[in-house]
Amino acid sequence: MRGTGVPFAIVGPSPFEGDWWLCTIFRVGARPVLLAAYTPAVKLVIAVVHNEDARVMIDALLAHEYRATWLHSSGGFLKQSNATILVGVEDSKVDDVVALVRDNCRARTQTVSPIPPIMEPGEFFMPYPLEVEVGGAVVFVLPIERLERI
Repeated sequence: MRGTGVPFAIVGPSPFEGDWWLCTIFRVGARPVLLAAYTPAVKLVIAVVHNEDARVMIDALLAHEYRATWLHSSGGFLKQSNATILVGVEDSKVDDVVALVRDNCRARTQTVSPIPPIMEPGEFFMPYPLEVEVGGAVVFVLPIERLERI
């Protein structure tokens, strides 16, 4: 269908639960024509991964043609840097993205020295190193109303 332009588009809820329709109005000759395109339900997958696993995780997502945003973050027990990866995917592909996270992020152990407590003068305290588990991933899956790639 050939139109003379796209004056505007309307985005709104579809008759189906959780799905959206994109309605575009074309002008064909003297009369406007309404076109509706189905947009499937979309989820936002947020994966907080160890900094050492971030590059491998991003490469795996790109190899499977998923677009991702990598945010540098920090926190947790050790206050070390980690990566927060955001991926917007169709509802049916959430399990594939979570499987990629599971395959590419691993837990590891690390030895840390605890911070000594505040002590009175003359007391002596020798902290023993602790072995803690770091790495792995924490994954959040959130429903989103709208995803636009511009």
